[in-house]
Amino acid sequence: MPSMTYRAAGVDIAAGDALVERIKPLARATARAGVLGGLGGFGALFDPRAAGFADPILVATTDGVGTKLRLAIETGLHATVGIDLVAMCVNDLVVQGAEPLFFLDYFATGRLSVGQAETVIAGIAEGCRRSGCALVGGETAEMPGMYAAGDYDLAGFAVGAAARGTLLPLGVAPGDAVLGLASDGVHSNGFSLVRRIVAAAGIGWSDAAPFAPGETLGAALLAPTRLYVRPLLALHRAGLLRAAAHITGGGLPGNLPRVLPDGTAAELDAARWELPPVFAWLAGAGGVPADEMLRVFNCGIGMALVVSDAAAATTLLEAAGETVFAIGRIVAAEGLPEVRIDLPPGWPA
Repeated sequence: MPSMTYRAAGVDIAAGDALVERIKPLARATARAGVLGGLGGFGALFDPRAAGFADPILVATTDGVGTKLRLAIETGLHATVGIDLVAMCVNDLVVQGAEPLFFLDYFATGRLSVGQAETVIAGIAEGCRRSGCALVGGETAEMPGMYAAGDYDLAGFAVGAAARGTLLPLGVAPGDAVLGLASDGVHSNGFSLVRRIVAAAGIGWSDAAPFAPGETLGAALLAPTRLYVRPLLALHRAGLLRAAAHITGGGLPGNLPRVLPDGTAAELDAARWELPPVFAWLAGAGGVPADEMLRVFNCGIGMALVVSDAAAATTLLEAAGETVFAIGRIVAAEGLPEVRIDLPPGWPA
């Protein structure tokens, strides 16, 4: 019987080692106070005291990018899905009042392409850098027979910390204002529906985007999830933030109630924020009704905030580069929290 090797079975250890060497500088560029050691150990070490926390509560999140990865794979545009991966995790940390500390990634593929993987992980490192979060490690899994040629999957894991007694939500009450921070497009939810709409419309990823002049459809839809970490931390540290909801799958109706106390409701007016053209196109091309649009997509609001002083909060957020809309208020209501959204005629056209 002829001799066999792991490489002949489809796993190239040398390629994995080469990838680790390439990404070491990317990880070093995200270093922050608290990181101990570097890539290559069996586990990553972090010292919360060195990061400035005397009595921290740790907060952990994990997420993926969903079927948005199919766009990256089919278009060959891999540079931004790593930012999506980080954003989906750290945006969930910051709404709880936690500062992101460190991040780990999981990259799985059938046959490792070092260049492809490096591009993806460079995006992860960029997302970490923008969030003040250290990329401390991860796992690259080469699994022949599990994925089609060129396919890969991603998962991310983030850990943050908040000083004891500062976790959000905190003190939400009727009379508080609801602010919305603009999204950068579809972000990373609803792409199974997006892909079906695009297929039904009969256009390709390299065709001109009907809603974004000068861009291809694939590139426009791959715009990465916006990172809200630094502005929200600044707002929280200024004592202006009572609650925040990252608007992902479930939209405003599904996510904002998660941070409201029983006996309250959020009354919102969709006429008070700008609907990005991509959502009007998706609704029209797919015949998607308004309630389904709101339940599946962020519809232009990537983060919803509950504040007591809307003017001061808006000033701080706009200075940080955010587009802010005063979209509603918190009111007293019976039973479980809910969101009521007033839709102007013809919305979302």
